[in-house]
Amino acid sequence: MSVMTADTGTLRELTVGTGAGLDTADMVLNIGPQHPSTHGVLRLKLVLDGERVISCEPIVGYMHRGAEKLFEVRDYRQIIVLANRHDWLSAFSNELGVVLAVERLMGMEVPERAVWLRTALAELNRVLNHLMFLGSYPLEIGAITPVFYAFRERETLQAVMEEVSGGRMHYMFNRVGGLKEEVPAGWTRRAREAIGEVRRRLPDLDNLIRRNEIFLARTVGVGVLSAAEAAAFGASGPVARASGLDFDLRRDEPYLAYGSLDVPVVTRTAGDCHARFEILLDQVYVSLDLAERCLEQVDRISGPVNVRLPKVVKAPEGHTYAWTENPLGINGYYLVSRGEKTPWRMKLRTASYANVQALATLLPGCLVPDLIAVLGSMFFVVGDIDK
Repeated sequence: MSVMTADTGTLRELTVGTGAGLDTADMVLNIGPQHPSTHGVLRLKLVLDGERVISCEPIVGYMHRGAEKLFEVRDYRQIIVLANRHDWLSAFSNELGVVLAVERLMGMEVPERAVWLRTALAELNRVLNHLMFLGSYPLEIGAITPVFYAFRERETLQAVMEEVSGGRMHYMFNRVGGLKEEVPAGWTRRAREAIGEVRRRLPDLDNLIRRNEIFLARTVGVGVLSAAEAAAFGASGPVARASGLDFDLRRDEPYLAYGSLDVPVVTRTAGDCHARFEILLDQVYVSLDLAERCLEQVDRISGPVNVRLPKVVKAPEGHTYAWTENPLGINGYYLVSRGEKTPWRMKLRTASYANVQALATLLPGCLVPDLIAVLGSMFFVVGDIDK
C-alpha cells in the first residue's frame, strides 16, 4: 500500500503483514484517553510489533483540576473538601493527611479518642479501597462474578461509614484538631458487627479467585516489577510490597495510633500481577483486624473528639511535611504557611503518580492481551495522578 510520510510528505510503498517472507511495520496504538479498561482518563501511547508491545509512553493530565493551586485560595477547613477527592477511593485517608500536616505545623495535640477513631476509620477506608480493586481487576481480564462479592462486602462497610460521617464516598469527617463530631450511640458495636460479617464472608471472594486456574494463567509471571525497579520509580504501598520492598509507614514511622498497634506488613517477592493482587487480598484481612482493635480501644476511652478552634484558623509561618500510608501507597503533604488563613503552598506527593510511571518499564515486551492485566494490577486512580 502507499502511505504518505509525515516528515517529507512523499508517498512510499509499505508492505505490512505477519506471514512468512513479509516485512512488518510497527504500529502506534493509543489506549485512551477514554477507555473502559483504565481507572479514569489515562492515555497510553503504545508502539506494537504485531501483538507485542515495543514501547509504552503513559500520557497524563487529561483529568487535571489544579487541586494544588485551589488549595492556595481556600482556608484550612475548605481545602479538606478538595483533598478527599483526588483519590476518590481513599477519601478519608486523603483528608486525614491534610489535617495531620496542619496540626503538625500548629503544634496541636489531638484528643486520644479522636486518634483511635481516626485510625479505625482509616483502616475501614483501606478495606473499601482494596475491595473495589479486588472486584474490578478480575472483571478487566474477564471474570465477572468477583465484583458482586466485593461490592457485597463494600456495601456492608459503606453503611457503617455513611452512618458515622453522612457520606458514602467523600466523608468530610476529619477536622483540624480531630473529627467533625462524636460517633452515634452504639456505632462502635455496629461497626464491629459489620467487620465480623465481612471477615466471615471474605473467603467467598478469596476462594473464588485466588487459585482460579484461568486467573493464575493470566497473572502469574506477567508484568514482573523487580524490587530495584520499584524503588527506582518511587513505587510504594501494595505495588512495592508485592516486589519485596518491606516498607510500611504504619510500622516504620507510626502516626495516629499505629505506634500502639502490632501492624503486620504483607509482602511478596514475585512482583507480578498475581502477587500484587494477593497483597490487596491479604491486606484486607489485616486491616479488618486493625480496625476492630481500634474500635475496642475507642470503647475504653471517653472524652472529646476534637479541639475547640477559633473562628479563623491560621497556621503559623513555616513549613512541614506529613506523610501517611494511604491505601495505594505513600502520600506526602508538604505545607508551606506564611501565617495566613490559607496555605501559601500545599504540594501533594501521591502514590498513584509514582506507581504509574513504572508502566513504561513493565509493558514493553508483553502481549496486548496482557497489557490490561498489567495496567489494572498497578492499582492507581487517575485523579490521584492529575492532582
